[in-house]
Amino acid sequence: MSATISMIKHVLPPRTAVEVFEMLPEGTLAEVINNVIYISPSPLFGHQDMLGSLYTPINLHVMSLNLGKCVVAPMDVYFNNENIVQPDILFIRAANLGIVKDGKIKGAPDLIIEILSFNRKYDLVDKKKLYENFGVKEYFIVDPATKETITYYHDRLKYIQQESKTGKIRSKLLKKVFSF
Repeated sequence: MSATISMIKHVLPPRTAVEVFEMLPEGTLAEVINNVIYISPSPLFGHQDMLGSLYTPINLHVMSLNLGKCVVAPMDVYFNNENIVQPDILFIRAANLGIVKDGKIKGAPDLIIEILSFNRKYDLVDKKKLYENFGVKEYFIVDPATKETITYYHDRLKYIQQESKTGKIRSKLLKKVFSF
């Protein structure tokens, strides 16, 4: 009987939101901010249409100049043991590709774009604060209904908000204006 008991592997229940997150099926639209899990429904058509309109020219520019890597959600970004997000679009400069470890991004991408959807406060406040705290250099928030883009550049201490633009993203890192 003791041999049978020793063969049974004792599995402890998850104790943190990240442990629960890592048990979710691949592709689950979930994020962890400050050890709280947020699960989202699939995005609406307008969100995905905007995602394609932004990602395609940005990725072509990045690839043509070999600037680094640009990817779209779902892609988990591990900032630390309490914060994992799936930005809509992210860019990592070639010099920073060391943050990609074992197929995961473990550290701050250089640029993040979020497209507003169900919970606007989440992108406008919660994620902005998270990205600012972890030093994401450029953060763009795009409203797919109006094409208004809110732009933040990191000055090494905090985000500086730039003038809102409609239908344009001006990336200092990529040295280009993308119109959509």
